[in-house]
Amino acid sequence: MAGTTRTPFMRLALWTTALTYALILVGSLVRASGAGLGCPDWPRCFGSWIPPMSVEALPPQFSADQFNATLMWTEYLNRLLGVTVGFFIFGTVLSAWRHHRREGHIRWPSVAALLLTGYEGWLGGRVVAHELAPWIVTAHLVVAIVIVQLLLYATAYAWYRRPQAASAALPPEEAAHRRTLALTIAATIVLTYVQVALGTQVRGAVDDGLDAGVARAVVLSTVGWWDGAHRVLSLGVVSMTLVSLLVVWSRHTHERLVRRWTHIVVGLAVAQTLLGAGLAYVALQPAPQVLHLSLASLLMGAQLVQWLVVRWEAAPEAW
Repeated sequence: MAGTTRTPFMRLALWTTALTYALILVGSLVRASGAGLGCPDWPRCFGSWIPPMSVEALPPQFSADQFNATLMWTEYLNRLLGVTVGFFIFGTVLSAWRHHRREGHIRWPSVAALLLTGYEGWLGGRVVAHELAPWIVTAHLVVAIVIVQLLLYATAYAWYRRPQAASAALPPEEAAHRRTLALTIAATIVLTYVQVALGTQVRGAVDDGLDAGVARAVVLSTVGWWDGAHRVLSLGVVSMTLVSLLVVWSRHTHERLVRRWTHIVVGLAVAQTLLGAGLAYVALQPAPQVLHLSLASLLMGAQLVQWLVVRWEAAPEAW
């Protein structure tokens, strides 16, 4: 789609999506560093909109044992970035209504992303109130991924939607092949969502083990069936991704964008699986954990774009 003109909405939506990914990255850093309770209250931090500069400045209702400057500022900056992303999503909604009012595929996903952002902020408060209970941390992450998926959906539609003349250019056999590939990708996306949710449960069980004094090098052995299911499903995701690759190689090699995004998805899926396997051999160190979660969010985004390209991109002769 080299001739596609970048509209104001497309530029703003790209920035908003990139910032949302950055927020997921920072959120994974908060999780891996143990900074989730760096601010023990919400939406304020130690009872104030501006965090205290020292333990001596703590309000009387807070204990000095709760104060850790590094963890506090990590969590506080995460919250500031979340507010910034919220304003960007609000601007994206305004732009969608102004420039694409009649295109529901752009307008409604943008509105849904804004509504879920408000819900995500509330969930952030519940995460603090429940002291990082694994189930609500999982919900917090899944909602964040849904938000970025909605933004990607609207952005990709603006980029890859078919012109009316091109949408009818596919012969029936080609259209049937496209539908089969799209269904395979959709099933892989669902499986990846389950995989990510299991991963957050594993992470929560690991934290519980560490809090109980289990050595980091052996803490995975205390997780139970969560870890085994997470590993098996990771192989399932890679297998489904490779099935999509074989379909593309056999029937869609002439479609440049389909081929390109399929290769990106395969690369991310393999890298994510190898990194996950390697985590057990580096004693679950924080830096690889951050990269592991960030790759998971990028993988799901690439899967969505792959699916949308398969469904919406014009026939090869129309490129």
